[in-house]
Amino acid sequence: MQETRRRVLAALETGPTAGPALAEELDISRAAVWNHVEALRDAGFDIADTTDGYDLVSVPEYGEAAIEYELDADFDVSFHDELASTNATARDRAAEGVDRLAVVAGRQTGGRGRLDREWSSPAGGVYASLVVRPDVPPSATPAYTLAAAVAVADAAQAAGVDAGIKWPNDVLVPEPTAEAADGPTTGDRDPPTDGAKLAGVLTEMEGEADRVSWVVVGIGVNANVDAATLPAGATSLAAEAAPVTRRDFLARVIDRFVELTADLDTVLSAWRDRALTLGREVRVETPRGTVEGTATDIEFPGALLVDTGDETVRVSAGDCEHLRPR
Repeated sequence: MQETRRRVLAALETGPTAGPALAEELDISRAAVWNHVEALRDAGFDIADTTDGYDLVSVPEYGEAAIEYELDADFDVSFHDELASTNATARDRAAEGVDRLAVVAGRQTGGRGRLDREWSSPAGGVYASLVVRPDVPPSATPAYTLAAAVAVADAAQAAGVDAGIKWPNDVLVPEPTAEAADGPTTGDRDPPTDGAKLAGVLTEMEGEADRVSWVVVGIGVNANVDAATLPAGATSLAAEAAPVTRRDFLARVIDRFVELTADLDTVLSAWRDRALTLGREVRVETPRGTVEGTATDIEFPGALLVDTGDETVRVSAGDCEHLRPR
């Protein structure tokens, strides 16, 4: 958001303010104040003319200016009512040299998740791809995926949803524990018990052997989406608690992501605190085969340690399922 407009909004947050007082406070002309107020109105901000001056009545629920209004982090926003994929658009913008940009869509028509799976992206969700240009080696990129998952889980918890993270980046609403589950077990184990999927993260990068050129972190959250319209096994913030104000939710995610990635050493401990996988029996399908055992810990930049009973296997990438105990 243009800085002067941000300052206009900050001044109006305290209550109605006369145009001359705004002009003096911001050191601009009264005509400039009027122009900025009109631009904010065009962006959806309801600013009334009262006898006491301009009064900020309401803020738009979503959109470029609305998200930037809520942000504390120094991040730009590019909002689109509809995109095929925020990640695809973000990659194009990254190639142009942008940094600290959130590409946001009201809905996606071609959203993809990990392993090129389709990601349902109806209106009402939060779909954003964050472009950053960190001074890190490519090997550190998985930490950005973990940071995004933590940021989404924290924002969901702030919205009243008991969300956690399944390695490496799925944000879930957990099912009851095996001890609380009804019904007998079958075979050696019950079926996988991952919980209902609330959000996912997809990270892409470009760089050379020793340095990242850019990282794009795609985030898809089932926010104000009717759970009945979602694929089996998915849920939404609205279904679990109540609809959220999407501008506020996404700003929380971006601010937390920026905070975490400012010091990558903080990411793993934050992820552990929100992990649903650690201590669980898991089955991980990796490029080299299946690894099954107890997930014991995570190592930088995001590898899962699995105790198979014979050895501890370090899994850097794979498709993880939570299993019920034997």
